[in-house]
Amino acid sequence: MEKEKVEKVEVPVVKKQKPKRVEPSVKEIGGWEIKQRTYVLKSGKRPLSYAIKARGMYYFDEEKGHEREIQLTRNQNTVFVDEFKGDVRPARIVFRNGYITVPKEQVVMQKMLSLYHPSRNKLYVELQPKAQAASELTNINTELDAMIAAREMDIDMVEAIMRTEIGSRVTEMTSKELKRDVLVFAKNNPVLFLNLMKDDNIHLRNLGIKACEQHIIELSSDQRTFTWKSTGRKLLNVPFEEHPYSALAAWFKTDEGMEVLKSVEKQLR
Repeated sequence: MEKEKVEKVEVPVVKKQKPKRVEPSVKEIGGWEIKQRTYVLKSGKRPLSYAIKARGMYYFDEEKGHEREIQLTRNQNTVFVDEFKGDVRPARIVFRNGYITVPKEQVVMQKMLSLYHPSRNKLYVELQPKAQAASELTNINTELDAMIAAREMDIDMVEAIMRTEIGSRVTEMTSKELKRDVLVFAKNNPVLFLNLMKDDNIHLRNLGIKACEQHIIELSSDQRTFTWKSTGRKLLNVPFEEHPYSALAAWFKTDEGMEVLKSVEKQLR
């Protein structure tokens, strides 16, 4: 008897999508975010206690077009004296160990410190964890971009960039030393490194400096004229107040300069 053929039925695999992270919701009242806020003294000092003015101050109200007296109290729902109702119970603003944390329930005190106090951003600042985190993330990503670019950069470009930092000493360094130093430079100065990497003239500047170091071309003692070393023929007069090697790099891009550049590249060791 023939065996019955059993057809295999393929069951499609359903990939489960990872749930997206839900950002914490922000509660606001009248455009004011309800949260605990912390303020720190800008001086960096951390005195056991430091009181700042809480009354006898004025805030210029642009909508009303005049100054309004402000005061922090324990029993009013505003800092503006002209809006007070009934008895006034004065309050104090005291920094402990250099900072003060105001709970979310004390909105009036937060607004005094965040919006109206004349010493805001002068004597003290409000800590902004979200903004600080965003700034730190940007800095970290910039540093990573710079170090990855430095790691993958060819040695000629590495030499060109490092020459801007340490000058002619690059000629005495090995490839590994240059690679190490350019990684350190990218880590410590990522923005500057990325800007130098995007500079079209930096490689040409490096070629010009190397050509002078190897006595292919010569820069006059007053740093105003480039000439061929072998013949003394003038190549370029450096414009007034312009860096000589920047001028040479720009000149290398001209029709005449490109011919000289080809000859220089052939002679460089």
